[in-house]
Amino acid sequence: MTLNFCTLFNSSYLSRGLVMYQSLERHCKDFHLYIYAFDDKSFEVLRKLNLKHATIVSLKEFESPELLAVKKDRSAAEYCWTCSASTIHYSITQFNLSNCTYIDADMLFYSDPRVLFEEMGHNSALITAHRYTAKYDQSAISGRYCVQFVTFKNDEAGMKVLEWWRQSCLDWCYARVEDGKFGDQKYLDEFQPRFGNVHELQHLGGGLAPWNIQQYTFGKNGQELIGTESATGKTFQPVFFHFHGLKFFENNILSLTGEYYEIAPEIIEKFYKPYVALLNQAKQEVLAVDSSFNPHGSAGISPYPPLNFITIIRFYLSGVKRSLKNVLGTGLRDRIARHYYFYNDNDFHA
Repeated sequence: MTLNFCTLFNSSYLSRGLVMYQSLERHCKDFHLYIYAFDDKSFEVLRKLNLKHATIVSLKEFESPELLAVKKDRSAAEYCWTCSASTIHYSITQFNLSNCTYIDADMLFYSDPRVLFEEMGHNSALITAHRYTAKYDQSAISGRYCVQFVTFKNDEAGMKVLEWWRQSCLDWCYARVEDGKFGDQKYLDEFQPRFGNVHELQHLGGGLAPWNIQQYTFGKNGQELIGTESATGKTFQPVFFHFHGLKFFENNILSLTGEYYEIAPEIIEKFYKPYVALLNQAKQEVLAVDSSFNPHGSAGISPYPPLNFITIIRFYLSGVKRSLKNVLGTGLRDRIARHYYFYNDNDFHA
């Protein structure tokens, strides 16, 4: 069975989307990816790249009167969220697919995702939990489940869930909490209570992310990464990592994730550095086709430089300014440990 995926991104996420596609090529024998290009530049470049296992869909082809009617009322991010369910629906109906999974562009696959579909069994839809580390639990706001890997089968039960989600996003999809809703994501909490045949993924390798990675340690079996859940000792093979929050700034600086999450040095070495190296390699592939833009995108000027003495003093003084209790450096070590700003130098190149 061919595994069908869809994703959406614009030219500022092009290197991420290309790396995600290439990781599927490495690990998935029979797949097809439907890429919804959210600006003309990404559409043009993706067509030129001639990706063997991808179909590139332009906004002109995809956008329905329903979507265009709500577009003007939503921010760029909110509109992307509005479209997530619609990309799955369009892929299934337009290309007559038996199944389709929405995946975020800022993910990397480490092994064959077919194992996730095998776990799904006879069910018609699949959702993945955030699996928040307890101190980072944002379920009340962002929802229990993450719109990062959401599968629907083209059967009566699957399409019923998908159509409800699609229509709900058209009706309301904003970057705020309101009446138990948040963007396109909080709707996923309603899938199992409202519908049957919806499976919550149990495989620990599906959905590694900054908000749950603290629960695991990683080693290698030959060239393969092997994870261990610290609380249970259960081992697993990583399937995909969601690199949420990674940003490229001007002056060749990048941040790996927000300071809210604790990311151990071994995670930076095993996951983040190889991923950024792949992004830099993909950037060169894109620039060889079109050098008129930055496929990494730019988050503007970095609020911080990589860690140095001046930065440490700045952290210390801001702590003292907040409270004189910090005069002895209370919390300074933790602030330093969560400073994920680096120069995009040789450490991040293949």
